[in-house]
Amino acid sequence: MNDSLLSIEDLSAYLKIPVNTLYQWRKTGKGPAGFRAGKYVRYRSSDVDAWITEQAAC
Repeated sequence: MNDSLLSIEDLSAYLKIPVNTLYQWRKTGKGPAGFRAGKYVRYRSSDVDAWITEQAAC
């Protein structure tokens, strides 16, 4: 199990975008796939990388 999990704050720092933008993207179905782990939102690093690759192809 080598796929690290990112918090929404980690992802915000990685993408250099505001946390509120990530919350908006979650509400509208944009952005990388995330999931809830209890009360927390987490993102698999592989899903984030795949989403970045997809965005670059557009």
